[in-house]
Parts: sequence; structure tokens; C-alpha cells
Amino acid sequence: MMEKTTTEPQGSLTIRTLAMPADTNPAGDIFGGWVMSQMDIAGAIAAVERVRGRVVTVAVEAMTFIAPVKVGDVLCVYTRIERVGTTSVTVGIEAWVRRNRLDDRQQVTEARFVYVSLDENGQKRAIPAE
Repeated sequence: MMEKTTTEPQGSLTIRTLAMPADTNPAGDIFGGWVMSQMDIAGAIAAVERVRGRVVTVAVEAMTFIAPVKVGDVLCVYTRIERVGTTSVTVGIEAWVRRNRLDDRQQVTEARFVYVSLDENGQKRAIPAE
């Protein structure tokens, strides 16, 4: 599990979006699946940039929900490449919110997503060196 040693996000801000009422559960909190999908989008953006090509999600590791996301929160998803293998890349992802669109920032989720690099035929392809 990723150890939290700072109150600042780790990685690059990859996407930012607004949590809307349509994304809530009956308790009024944003669905965890919506947050997870935003994290997958951000992770895929980072993975595509690193492998310079198409990727697919193959695993979600160590997903931890830390705090709820509320309607009106700005969800900020940060990514960092943690590991590059022959055909796969592991992306560390953190989701933070800005409550009431202000500067008070709180981490809500963290995870590792694993993506595999694919060629134009949908077959695994070696990741080029940086």
C-alpha cells in the first residue's frame, strides 16, 4: 500500500472534473465507481503518454477509498508512473477534492492501475525506452 507522508498530491495533475448530482448514490455521496472511472481515465492518459501508443487496463491494485466525494467537489486526479515492464506500466493514482471549489484540498482515494501496451492489432507490444 502506498504510504502517505505528505498532505500534498504526488504526481502530475492529469484530469479535473466536477462531481455532479447525477453521479450520487441514495445517501447523496458520489458513487465510488464514478471516482474509479475518473481515475482509470487519468491513469490511461498517463500510460498512453509513457508507452506512446494504445493501452488497456488489466488490473487495479491497492484501491483505497479514504473519504467521500460530495456533489460540487472538484475532483483532481494525479498520476505518476511507478513501474515500466516489458509490455505493462503501473500508474500510481491519487484523487483529491477541492470542497466548494475552494483551496481546501483533501485526498479521497489512492490506487495503482496496471495497463498493457497494445499494437494496432490488439496484441501486446513492447514498451519503447524513454
